[in-house]
Amino acid sequence: MKMSRRARRMDRHHRRSKKDASLNMVSLMDIFTILVFFLLVNSSDVENLPSAKSIRLPESVAEKSPKQTVIISVSNEDILVQGQKVASVQEAMQSDSDIIDGLKGELDHQSSRREIMAGNEPGKPRAITVLADKEIPYRLLKKIMITCVRASYENISLAVLKREG
Repeated sequence: MKMSRRARRMDRHHRRSKKDASLNMVSLMDIFTILVFFLLVNSSDVENLPSAKSIRLPESVAEKSPKQTVIISVSNEDILVQGQKVASVQEAMQSDSDIIDGLKGELDHQSSRREIMAGNEPGKPRAITVLADKEIPYRLLKKIMITCVRASYENISLAVLKREG
């Protein structure tokens, strides 16, 4: 039996569509390579501050992101520098002096260590970030800031949570 033109055309079309589909792997590899480079370049811009469950930061509408600096964490019980306990809040509050001795000693140690590692000038003002619980008394925060200034950390930043809206 003879096939019509329409039947032959449909037969050709069905034979063409039965071929296996193939993926162009070169294009996929190019896309993934670009994606990996993009993620590597942009991942270094984010600075994550250490989070402690015992510290509740105040909220703010601050626009600047934090820089990598020495970090002082102040909870209701302890004062930590780079995660190491240097003084207790109770001792600091009971002291009559405006300087917290354990904190000053650790800040001096951190500054000498960072100068050696980074080759910074000794007279250049240093930066520090204070993560303080929002419930600590202002008197304690003032003592911490005075101690930082006496240890040549003049650029003091207070960490806050970014408020939505």
